[in-house]
Amino acid sequence: MSESRKESGPEPRRADQIPRGAVRFSICTLVTDLGEYAEMVESFRERGFSGPDCEFLYLDNSAGNAFDAFSGYNLFLSTAAGDYLILCHQDILLLEQGRAALEDRLAELDRLDPAWALCGNAGGAADGSLALRITDPHGTDQSRGRFPVRALALDENFIVARRDANLGLSHDLGGFHLYGADLCIVADLLGRTAYVVDFHLRHKSAGNIDERFYAARRALIAKYRRAFRPRWIRTTCTNFLVSGTPLLGRILSTRLGRLFRR
Repeated sequence: MSESRKESGPEPRRADQIPRGAVRFSICTLVTDLGEYAEMVESFRERGFSGPDCEFLYLDNSAGNAFDAFSGYNLFLSTAAGDYLILCHQDILLLEQGRAALEDRLAELDRLDPAWALCGNAGGAADGSLALRITDPHGTDQSRGRFPVRALALDENFIVARRDANLGLSHDLGGFHLYGADLCIVADLLGRTAYVVDFHLRHKSAGNIDERFYAARRALIAKYRRAFRPRWIRTTCTNFLVSGTPLLGRILSTRLGRLFRR
């Protein structure tokens, strides 16, 4: 009998030597109004986001919410080709600042904190204050904070995510609120950071805080209460306690805790 023929396939490649893509920016948007979205795209193109190294991606919700923010932006985060993904609302317009200004802000973050994963134009600072660089119905040319400001949550009107940070949104949350906070928490768990930067743009909406917002808030709190619960971790060669509460950790790490662990 003749020797069976072996199937050929692609040669193995070193993952760290695969060249980066040719796309610098992926501008990603959930769209309910195609006309308003076209105005947004035009404002980006007029301010430098044009040419073959920029792609505009959208998901069409104009006939109904086929995608919520969590499922839609997860799809963008897993498929967009850009080195940087701009996750933004359809109702923003770039003003005096464009691509050159944003490139400067990103380069500044690279120098200050190579671990950064996210940045935006508005959010909640680590000290509990607000950081803003925006024009919206609440005020024109608002500027609050000494930029860049370390953030624990980012407003969803405009968020830049590094593709090489490999981020994703929670799959057990949904809706259209607080996904900026969720994304920042996920980044923190991965050892990454987020910032509000000096990038001024116009957001047409003042925001919509209704019962759906408060339901999303309750769901986010409940999700991370579960996620951050104390637990014993058993591996094939050891076991240990993971807890964010030092006192609880000390109690459960006593002899009684070790007996309970077994």
